[in-house]
Amino acid sequence: MADKLKKDELLALAAEVLDIESRAISSLKARLNDDFAAACQLCMETEGRVVVTGMGKSGHISNKIAATLASTGTPAFFMHPAEASHGDLGMITPQDLLLAVSLSGETSEVVTILPVVKRIGARLLSLTGNPNSTLAQAADVHLDISVAEEACPLNLAPTASTTATLAMGDALAVALLKNRGFTAEDFARSHPSGSLGKRLLLRVSDVMRSGARLPAVSADVTLRDALLEMTDKGLGMTAIVDGDRKILGIYTDGDLRRTLDAGADIRVAKIREVMHKGCKTVAADVLAAEALHHLEENKITSLLVADDDNTLIGALNIHDLFREGLM
Repeated sequence: MADKLKKDELLALAAEVLDIESRAISSLKARLNDDFAAACQLCMETEGRVVVTGMGKSGHISNKIAATLASTGTPAFFMHPAEASHGDLGMITPQDLLLAVSLSGETSEVVTILPVVKRIGARLLSLTGNPNSTLAQAADVHLDISVAEEACPLNLAPTASTTATLAMGDALAVALLKNRGFTAEDFARSHPSGSLGKRLLLRVSDVMRSGARLPAVSADVTLRDALLEMTDKGLGMTAIVDGDRKILGIYTDGDLRRTLDAGADIRVAKIREVMHKGCKTVAADVLAAEALHHLEENKITSLLVADDDNTLIGALNIHDLFREGLM
């Protein structure tokens, strides 16, 4: 039984793996040529979907490439090549593009389905490490993903080669994203769940307090009455409005501390005398993430929501955004 590696040896080996895989990715830059541009054009011309296939470790990478393409504006899905020979080839139409991944370019499960794909009329884009392979030669466009060596000490386990393949897939997906004019809003439509989806989809109107939950008083009330409104609505602030609900100012918990330090009598002082004029407002249709940016940039905890005429329609504070998972 071989002796276990010492700590320094483990760290040195890990560093060597990263160096090898880094070189494998860097070597791809020299192959970003007319073939890569042709691959992008082939994808752009595809009226159907990009069907990505690969076997073994290449299959796992192919699945990720398909997922990345699909989430960045290029309709795509993964098809297992072994299952393809047992009925799943029916997924492919003449309008589709088959993106086949195989380091050797001779993977039997992939090569076997090529004649049927050709008969269907689908185009073929291949990613292989051998430009002279069966798969590369059969393709309409071929991208070279060969590597000088694997990170595996035995030079057997797919390591640097799978990393390079994934990187080439990412390069293709991002190039297509940019070429299609894919936006953050487009991205959000396919990522509605989780914090990412909320940052891209959630609007101020979805989280703001409105109606009976919205704290607001007229400018003529006393500070005491304004404080009662703040306590009742529990937002740590109140809006001050005129008879048409136009925003005149805001009064917050922080303003209260400053008012008390100044020695004002809350029973007789009018809210108009101590309110903060020219307060920050936000529109209801902007992203909640943008509202969070306003709060952080201005070092405040509350925002009033106004329409184009500066009419009060809502309010929110930083805790509302926290509850929605934006922080």
